[in-house]
Amino acid sequence: MSVVVLGYGPTGCDLTSHGTDGGPVMRRRRGNGEGSIYQRKDGRWCATMNMGYNGEGKRVRRTIYGSTKKQVQEKLVRLQTQKLDGTLGEPTKLTVTQFLDRWLEDSAKPTIRESTYENYRLMIRLHIVPYIGGVVLSKLTPAHVQGMQSRILNTGVSPRTCQLARQILHRAIEQGVKWGMVPRNVCDAVDPPRVPKRPMKTFTPEQAFRFLKEAEQDRLSAMYVLAISAGLRMGELLAIQWQDIDFDAGTLSVQRGLVEVNGRQLIQEPKTAKGRRMVDLPRFAVDALLEHRKRTLAEGHARIPWVFCTKGGELLRKNNVRSSSYMGILKRANQKFTEQAEKKGVIPELLPIIRFHDLRHTAATIMLSQGVHPKIVQERLGHSTISMTLDTYSHVLPTMQKEAVEKLDRLYRTVGA
Repeated sequence: MSVVVLGYGPTGCDLTSHGTDGGPVMRRRRGNGEGSIYQRKDGRWCATMNMGYNGEGKRVRRTIYGSTKKQVQEKLVRLQTQKLDGTLGEPTKLTVTQFLDRWLEDSAKPTIRESTYENYRLMIRLHIVPYIGGVVLSKLTPAHVQGMQSRILNTGVSPRTCQLARQILHRAIEQGVKWGMVPRNVCDAVDPPRVPKRPMKTFTPEQAFRFLKEAEQDRLSAMYVLAISAGLRMGELLAIQWQDIDFDAGTLSVQRGLVEVNGRQLIQEPKTAKGRRMVDLPRFAVDALLEHRKRTLAEGHARIPWVFCTKGGELLRKNNVRSSSYMGILKRANQKFTEQAEKKGVIPELLPIIRFHDLRHTAATIMLSQGVHPKIVQERLGHSTISMTLDTYSHVLPTMQKEAVEKLDRLYRTVGA
């Protein structure tokens, strides 16, 4: 019994003659990429679907399996629908490690700072690859991500570190979705770890004064004055040049910051437009800088651009500033206060041991507690938005609100009197 193909009709069907009656039978022509269903020798049904072409110009096909023909048909329809609406990811055998390497080099590196790139690379190596690096990207599920987070936290790592690892993975997979390598971002189905908000440690105005008084004996005393009066970050302080200071106007232009990457010191521009800013300085800060200028000239650094540098005129190392200068001031101050208290037979009022970065927080809390408008505080600190300032220093706001209510009460009582 022969089969003769007569040709294709206008509706995309082929006209085929069967048997001896010569009657043509209309059989639908399979569309491009629609797939064909057939039964294997082992009894399973399968279909092969054309997915298009990969980046190397090679045809990509996907094979689906099922125990029945109907089951394969249903799977095939779903795949065809996903292909049409753009939610079907490109099948890939890349592992998560291989994908993250590609993403880091091709997508992330050209758009982020070198220091951020190094942080991403370190986080991926330490907190992502050990847990899900061997999983094939197309097989990655929310359960894998959830397990990764749980295992990170079980190692004793801080929730914040776990949160950062998840954020990096989320950003990478989001790019994978855009590249068509996966249909969705599995991180969206996993709740991020809860990061408890730690109480902020700062100096009170009286403690800040005592600290600065003790810091007068340190060659970097002017740096601490700027940290507490202007709220600059350590990297910003160490990158200040003399040309950034207008002594007559009493202003400081924040133009750059010092970062350290794998032991190398790099000078970079601020992360955001708000980070580059002009800061008005109080008179005592200007006086401290003028005194510091005399000291640097006496050390023979007339041609060194950096305001704060080593005795050899080189850029300061952050760890050295923290351990030698800053902690040295705190220890000497508390030792002095303890000795004075012992002579008087009273309990010593020691300075709290806070981080160098907490001097920036001290500046903000003092300004807010003194009634400085949060918008001004935001501009002085270089925060990108005022909401960031309000969220960071929300602990100061209840006191400010109480003072505002008391002022309103006095005002209306006076008006009504």
